[in-house]
Amino acid sequence: MIAERSDVTEELVRLATHIRAARSTLKEPGPVGKKLEFLLQELHREFNTIAAKSADTEVTAATVEARTEIEKIREQIQNIV
Repeated sequence: MIAERSDVTEELVRLATHIRAARSTLKEPGPVGKKLEFLLQELHREFNTIAAKSADTEVTAATVEARTEIEKIREQIQNIV
């Protein structure tokens, strides 16, 4: 049961999906800020879940770094929206 609760496979699959969607969105013509903002929110949510499930300090540190970078990107998007 503990192994099942700490399995982050589903979150990793969703992260990959959100990243592909963000890359695709960046190639779209016209305003894409709101869509990117939503995708960043989803990425942040997945990293939060991974951090909550992990007992590994390296994974936790990596998720903190990822969430920090997501916030930086979010700030940049708000400047162009």
